Amino acid sequence: MAVLTLRGFEIHKGFLDLDTQKKVVDAVREVVKVAPLFQPDTPYGKPMSVRMSAAGRYGWFSDKSGYRYVSEHPNGQPWPAIPEPVLSIWNQITDISRQPECCLVNYYAPDARMGLHQDKDEVDFQWPVVSVSLGDEALFRIGNTTRGGKTESIWLQSGDVVVMGGDARLTYHGVDRIKASTSTLLPKGGRINLTLRVVE
Repeated sequence: MAVLTLRGFEIHKGFLDLDTQKKVVDAVREVVKVAPLFQPDTPYGKPMSVRMSAAGRYGWFSDKSGYRYVSEHPNGQPWPAIPEPVLSIWNQITDISRQPECCLVNYYAPDARMGLHQDKDEVDFQWPVVSVSLGDEALFRIGNTTRGGKTESIWLQSGDVVVMGGDARLTYHGVDRIKASTSTLLPKGGRINLTLRVVE
């Protein structure tokens, strides 16, 4: 397994083998049964192109009031617990005892994107964000700690895990496009991205 470092992002290529990927996808399906995927609006009133859900103590939500963590799904139900196969990834790839309080589930259809952004709604930035790629390949773009300037991009494949910590914790990053039909993991195609976060 190769570990690449790009602007402080640790990219663990092929961290999850196919059997593990399937177990994680099965676990995510159980989460989505309880907390169905939804499409939030940005604070500017435009729908995001990704659909999302979450597991753990907190989920993430966006509307005209802004971006924030919330303790309930829009249907009023508490978020389900983070599944053990997902927690196992955090425990294997980080050397910290603190457990994540949110597993954000993002589903990218082939035409979905995610603009450059910082993960900065958490209380303490000392804890890393761990990102898991499942399904079709995604062109992941990494910028700087401020907007603008040169960026670098890398294709993420199914089973890759990215750790955003240290000096890279507040670096802008996003997904420019999805390369359809590059994985057979998800029967209907697309990409699932899981991000594990300590919120408080």
